[in-house]
Amino acid sequence: MRADGLPGTAEHGPDGDPAPPPGLVVLGHFDQPPGYGVNRPRGAASWLFTWTTGGRGRLWQGGVETSAGAGRLVVLAPGAPHGYAVGPGARRWRFWWAHCQARPSWAAWLRPHDAGDGVYVVTSARAAVHGRVEAAFRRMHADARRPGAGGPPDAAAAPDGQIAVAHGSAARELALCALEEIVLLTTAGARQAAARPGLDPRIHRAQELIDADPGAPHTVRSLAGQVSLSPSRFAHLFSRQLGQSPMRALREARLRHAARLLEGTDLPVERVAAASGFASPFHFNRVFRERYGTPPGAYRNAVHGGPRD
Repeated sequence: MRADGLPGTAEHGPDGDPAPPPGLVVLGHFDQPPGYGVNRPRGAASWLFTWTTGGRGRLWQGGVETSAGAGRLVVLAPGAPHGYAVGPGARRWRFWWAHCQARPSWAAWLRPHDAGDGVYVVTSARAAVHGRVEAAFRRMHADARRPGAGGPPDAAAAPDGQIAVAHGSAARELALCALEEIVLLTTAGARQAAARPGLDPRIHRAQELIDADPGAPHTVRSLAGQVSLSPSRFAHLFSRQLGQSPMRALREARLRHAARLLEGTDLPVERVAAASGFASPFHFNRVFRERYGTPPGAYRNAVHGGPRD
């Protein structure tokens, strides 16, 4: 429903966020009164991310409907009829929104928040990170409006209703990096809560060390020393509790890190291998293909829809 009480269009409502074609990053911040709404009977070709900063909204897709209060991230996958509006009885709905193509690595972070029909509702964002999420959206908005090769505009200047479109590869990558930070920050609580019950805190700490810097020259001995265990005891306990050896876990973390670099940067494959902790590009190519079913270069091309310039 439009703000004037008339039905909104399939593309957007008045002052509503446009449904952009795939490949673009489009975002804005709105402060809307009762009566505002957007209805898309055909859905959108891109993902929609919303972060509520005040008031309450209502979003629906397929047979799933959810409310959005302050500090809640709601994500709608593409391709299904959806809509959203100011929540019933709410005086306002203040929210950030962004349309883009989600990076493949985000799927695992959002999966625990799957509400069905392509709706992801993240309610686990700790209050301590709300300010950082807001700052990331403002930075994203500023980077999307970056003028040429100059410095970004003032990140504090994001007037309500101003829509920003990230033109150019640099602006898109900066905007996507900010959105990746938002997804990571808001879903961190659920990942921590999902840690295996009964997991030895020393093994959990070693796992965190690996995930934080997979490209570092970790060894069984160095990891064991950082959690105050002997190498043999550490290796035995790690394997028993996590079902794989420390070095196998390290290799998996390095491959995930490499996949993110291939998705989000133009670094040559050889540099991706080195930055991910692989001493030999040939070994990297072999294990990456075993893990993802395609060589690194082909993986990057598939993510970006063809060879990159």
